[in-house]
Amino acid sequence: MKKYFAELVGTAVLVLLGCGAAVFAGAGQPFASVGTLGVAFAFGLAVVAMAYTIGKISGCHINPAITLGVWLSGRMSGRDAGMYMLFQVIGALAGSAVLWVLASGSGSTTTLTGANGFADGAMLRALVAEVVFTFVFVLVVLGTTSSGAHGKFAGLAIGLALVLIHIVCIPVTGTSVNPARSIGPAVFEVVGGSVRALSQLWLFIVAPLAGAALAALTWRSLDN
Repeated sequence: MKKYFAELVGTAVLVLLGCGAAVFAGAGQPFASVGTLGVAFAFGLAVVAMAYTIGKISGCHINPAITLGVWLSGRMSGRDAGMYMLFQVIGALAGSAVLWVLASGSGSTTTLTGANGFADGAMLRALVAEVVFTFVFVLVVLGTTSSGAHGKFAGLAIGLALVLIHIVCIPVTGTSVNPARSIGPAVFEVVGGSVRALSQLWLFIVAPLAGAALAALTWRSLDN
């Protein structure tokens, strides 16, 4: 249970800080907004912080796509993988709930939860982006945490990879590469009266998982 609870806490922190940066970037504030670069670093630094906090307990997946990649690589049991994913989603819901309370009344011009989405007619572009960037992200995770890798720097490499991915992908989908990160905000968008994020949620579940599976297959071929 310690591993599962660690995943819950880590995912909640990722959603609260990463999505929180996105939400408040669109709200009135006394200083200049952090912008796209600031949001990208918020997600990446949240991963770095959690990697060195809960990494020794659970490995700090805080992302069902990473958990799928690790499972397909033979590094964890199916039972643990399922429980990791469940607690990651619960953590994302918890982080989104806190963010909803903080953002309500903020007047944010983005969303109140940092939900992912794509423009009408841009589904193919969004699908390709989420598959490809999740593939890259999970491949980095599998490589930096593999036997013989420089494990002490894995958290930093993974966090910086996420920063890079966000810089490119934010204009396309808002960047998910993490089904739990998309599920929590989408659910709370419904609380706010919008179903758009929920109607598009399938893509932000299917595409990252597909990208993760491709990464696992690729890494197994490279690591043998």
